[in-house]
Amino acid sequence: MLTVLALPAAAGGAVDPRPAAPATAKPLADWPAVKSAVGRDPKIERRIASILAGMTLEQKIGQMTQPDVRYIAPDQVRQYHIGSVLNGGGAWPAMNKHATVKEWADLAQAFHAAAMQTDAKVKIPLIWGTDAVHGHNNVLGATVFPHNIGLGAARDPQLVEEIARATAKASRATGISWVFAPTLAVAQDQRWGRTYESFSSDPALVRLYGAAAVRGLQGTLTGDGDVVATAKHYLADGGTVHGNDQGEARTSRLDLINVHGAGYYSALAAGAQTVMASYSSWTDAGSGAAGGKMHGNRALLTDALKGRMGFDGFVVSDWNAIEQVPGCTKAHCPASINAGVDMVMVPEDWRAFIANTVADVKAGRIAMARIDDAVTRILRVKLRAGLFERLPAAGAFNGRADALEARDLARRAVRESLVLLKNNDAVLPLRRGGRVLVVGKSADSLSNQSGGWTRTWQGTENTNADFGTGQTLLAALREALGADGVEFNETGAGVDPAKYTAVIAVIGETPYAEYNGDIDWPAPLQHSARYKEDLAVLDAVSGRGAPVVTIFYSGRTVYANDLLNRSDAFVAAWLPGTEAAGIADLLLRDGNGRIAYDFRGSLPFAWPGDACTSTVNGTILFRPGYGLRYDSPKAVSALTFTPAPEACG
Repeated sequence: MLTVLALPAAAGGAVDPRPAAPATAKPLADWPAVKSAVGRDPKIERRIASILAGMTLEQKIGQMTQPDVRYIAPDQVRQYHIGSVLNGGGAWPAMNKHATVKEWADLAQAFHAAAMQTDAKVKIPLIWGTDAVHGHNNVLGATVFPHNIGLGAARDPQLVEEIARATAKASRATGISWVFAPTLAVAQDQRWGRTYESFSSDPALVRLYGAAAVRGLQGTLTGDGDVVATAKHYLADGGTVHGNDQGEARTSRLDLINVHGAGYYSALAAGAQTVMASYSSWTDAGSGAAGGKMHGNRALLTDALKGRMGFDGFVVSDWNAIEQVPGCTKAHCPASINAGVDMVMVPEDWRAFIANTVADVKAGRIAMARIDDAVTRILRVKLRAGLFERLPAAGAFNGRADALEARDLARRAVRESLVLLKNNDAVLPLRRGGRVLVVGKSADSLSNQSGGWTRTWQGTENTNADFGTGQTLLAALREALGADGVEFNETGAGVDPAKYTAVIAVIGETPYAEYNGDIDWPAPLQHSARYKEDLAVLDAVSGRGAPVVTIFYSGRTVYANDLLNRSDAFVAAWLPGTEAAGIADLLLRDGNGRIAYDFRGSLPFAWPGDACTSTVNGTILFRPGYGLRYDSPKAVSALTFTPAPEACG
């Protein structure tokens, strides 16, 4: 149950009158039938049957196996008839973090060439998958876009499609033709470390964006800038108790269908060719029946997804996720294959997996019909994507460094995604000509700006030099105002703010990804309790003669009344990526003193009004859809601040 705080009258209710998201459709009573934009082609189906008829059991299991590039060599792809490889976060050619586009493309070609040198009757091309979740974020020099939470704030499906299109082009530059995106989670508790991978807590917006992302990634499936998309993580990864990563979703079947399933219907209708299963499990809150881990849930993977929804692409597992199914290990899980997983991500233990699965089929633990169905689906996707017809190196973007860049698009995405929470006395936009003091640990950090899944898995262990492109906010302000117009002091110590036109404090969360980013219950959600340095820097500059503008980087909404009270203006900037010039565009007037750009973003999640509130339950300070504009100013009065308890209860 939501409780919305009664803000002072001066705050005008602090709710933007524009709709938070498209109107929600009539609730579904059951899993819907979905008509895909990619229909069955009889010629492809006949070709699949012919290829399958000439394959050995070992060749079929090889097609179902996906190792990580760190643990397999091209010649082993040839020897074991491997159907796919992936590069996990923090995996690069020769483990060189600064590998060039050409080195990526050369490795992709080496793997492809090996797949085409097997002793199979029909040579089957390999498909390489990558976590390009906000741009081609593993690759040096690639533009990094705002994470999904920021795109949710933008409420612009066309923008999402354009970003997906640019991401696909960048991926093809490295010879990679499969992207593990979009994430379609409908996050319900911001304690989840993957909240920023969710567009919104509103299933209607996630549904709108799912189709846009798939259209942008896949195009026609066979074009130079097209990749295979992945709808993930199926199902209810955003609905676990207390936001525990890989945890248990306790919700009704109808909520599973209408909330957590929403993004999949549009993504599948747009033609998504693969679906990645979730680490999480589901328990029916109505009946109490435990469905168990999603990787072993036949009712959802086969009956609902492939049966009722009519999905005819393939289901891929997540990283070593099969080991979480009861009775399974990293290298052995007949239960998962029987449940409906078609391709198994076994990064390290792939040889043992192949041997074990071959033995399972021979012993009758997995029916040959299930193996044939899985391989049929894999071949169908490869044929639809044109992988049999053209070498990765034949693409127009292959090996081209310029194909990695879409800086203007990313800058626009940043401008659209920022949400203005507070702007008392019309502090923003700032006039040019004065001097600003910039403080805060994140002012000159591309890592803090970009968050997890950037250059490395968790987004940590990076310096600005590891990006090879982009601008920090400090650099963008210096470019806009001139070096003499900007003074930087990270902590704010020993300076007199009164000597400056304004103080810009750039603070927030530091990078994290799955499970490392969880705020485990009963820990509170007060930001300053976790990042004491951010409160200290505001204490050093607030109320000392210059207005304070806070730019807040975060992968979720958090309790921050103390930070809001110390700020004259407060901007939720999410995790904007490499192009912070988009932030400067909104903060500054143009050279003639006019407003160059107004804020457009509005909250995709509720902003909590206490330290123990989740996204959809508790006390809410700002509802989804809230966002101030320069053309409709409202004051936000001093907020009540209650320090977080040691533990929520």
